[in-house]
Order: sequence, then structure tokens, then C-alpha cells
Amino acid sequence: MESMIRDLMAAGVQMVKAEMQLAVQAEAEKRAEEVLLDLLLPGSGKKAPQAPVVQGPAAAAGADAAAGASVPPADATREKFRAMLREGKLDERTVEVTVHQSSPTPAVEILSPANMEDLESSLSGLAGLFGGGKKRKVVSVKRAKELLLAEEAEKLVDREKVSEEARKRVQETGIVFIDEMDKIASRADRSGGGEVSREGVQRDILPIVEGSTVNTKWGPVDTSHILFIAAGAFNVSKPSDLIPELQGRFPLRVELEALGKDDFLRILTEPKNSLTKQYADLLATEGVEIEFSADAIDRLASIAAEVNANLENIGARRLHTIMEALLEDLSFEASEIGPTKVPIGAAYVDERLAGLARDQDLGRYIL
Repeated sequence: MESMIRDLMAAGVQMVKAEMQLAVQAEAEKRAEEVLLDLLLPGSGKKAPQAPVVQGPAAAAGADAAAGASVPPADATREKFRAMLREGKLDERTVEVTVHQSSPTPAVEILSPANMEDLESSLSGLAGLFGGGKKRKVVSVKRAKELLLAEEAEKLVDREKVSEEARKRVQETGIVFIDEMDKIASRADRSGGGEVSREGVQRDILPIVEGSTVNTKWGPVDTSHILFIAAGAFNVSKPSDLIPELQGRFPLRVELEALGKDDFLRILTEPKNSLTKQYADLLATEGVEIEFSADAIDRLASIAAEVNANLENIGARRLHTIMEALLEDLSFEASEIGPTKVPIGAAYVDERLAGLARDQDLGRYIL
């Protein structure tokens, strides 16, 4: 059960690190550019030996000559390459870079009930001792920019500050969502080994929710002020079937309303990777271009709400079965009819789904 706190801490560390790396982005880009120029022009970054000091009249003459001298050829070449690098003219050239792998994946996996996180860290450290920390590879200049930028940004960020800030945020503003709580609820009218197991899971969750200290690789995390949100269908059991101690740790209870047509309509249109876009991209791989009209999406939302009302209400999962039934024939024929364009309107939806929506025994057709 402590793994969910470790996962929360890991997410917090990544969030804070990304913010801090964004703050040092300009300096990281500057350093990465200098390193890349050193790779493109070996020896150009070294300082030229200083001339011997001369005193007297000759010194003044030498100073005047130096004032009128032009930029050293090495510096001029470096600045020329810098301009070409910024314009992208050197992106296709290849360079050899050293990639630092801060946390290589251990090659072995050991199943142990005790402190797996510390064991993983130890194995990662051993991998670094055997050469797993650095790797030389030949890549394009464009790819080298990305690798060097990430490495320089990593160097500029203080790991201790990242861990400290992430731990503070997790402890004060962290949120843990525990789903499927109804699966571990024990009903009083049932008995058996399964009920004992469910109660055992509840008692494992209880200390974390009550407030305890969880050890992570970034330091101990106190869960006393973390917000825990639990959810479950509770169509067979009910919240009162949970052990009293766990019920007391979730004092606020909210009952959600069933999804309606407007909710399904938003699910089909608003997300960046909505189901309609996913199926369009899937069929596009076979050369079949599908385009959903507004009335088709509206009809799909209506059918999903109607099927949930007449059959078992499975929420937004109903859209998966509706879309699969709608495009079943097209998916099988895509490789044979492509390339082509198939407009999907309300009439297309009614032709394939209206009959199912009117049938009360929908279990034969839709899961």
C-alpha cells in the first residue's frame, strides 16, 4: 500500500524538476551550445598561449598593433559555426557524444517483500560501477542538441532542493485517488475466506489513510495531510460494509449521477484524444479516411445514454462498445477498400445502431 505514496512522490519530483529545469533553460541552452561547438571544432575552445610581456617603447607599439588586429582565426571560425548551428545548417552532421545515464535500469529483477525501493537503488548503483552510467554514441547534431540540453539542465538543477520541494508539496497538497473500493467491502450476509481477505486489504490501507510515515528514495513522507479520495460502484455492496475505522477516515460521501446525453457528447468532442479521433487515426493507417458529422456524434451520444438506461449502466465504457459496433464492418473491410473517404452522418449511425437501440435484449449484441 505504500507504493501509492512512492508513486505520488515520484510524480512530485518529476513536476518540480521540470519547473526548475524550465527556469534554467536559457543557461542550459548556452552550455549545450558550447559543448557542441567543442565537439564540432576540437581544440577551438582552448585559450591561446599569452605573448611574453614587453616593457618600454616597444610595448606601446605592440599595444597599438594589437588594438588594430583582427579577431583570431580560431574565434572567427567558432563564431561562424555558431551561426550555422543556430540556423540549423549543421543538423545533419554527426558527432560522438557521451550520454550520462543517471538511473540505468537494473538488468535483474529480484522479488522480495522488504524494501524493494532501496534494493532497486542499490542495483542501479552497481550498474553504474560497471560502466552503466556513461555511454558513447554517434548521433546527428540535431539529436545531440537534445541530449546535451537535457544533460546540462540536469546539472544545473539541485537534486536536494528538488527532493525537498517535492516532499513539501506532496505532504501539504498531495491527492491520492483509490478506486474500486467496493471490491474490498465485506457484506455481513456473506462469509468465507474471501471476506477475511477483503478485510485484510482494508486494514492495510488504514494506516496510510490515518497518517503515517512512508520511506521513499527521496526521504520520508508524512501522509497525515494528504487528501485521500475513494470511489466505487457499490452496486452489490455498500459503503457501510467497510470496516468502521476505514469509514471514519472518509467522512464526506458523494453520490454521482448517471451520465446523460450531454455528458457523452462532451466526452466524444472535448478530449484531445477522443474516441472519434482515435478511430479516425486507426482507420487512416489503412488509407480509409472517416469524418464524423455533428449530427452523427449527437446521435451516438443519444444511443449511448439510451442503452445505459435500458441495460446495465456501465458509464462512459458504453461508448467503446457503441463505436466498435458502429465501425465493425468498416474495420474489417478497410484493407480492401482503401484508399477512400467515408463520411459518417446520422443516417449512417441509424442504419447500423438504431435497430439495436430499439431492441430490449441488447446483451446479445453489445457487451
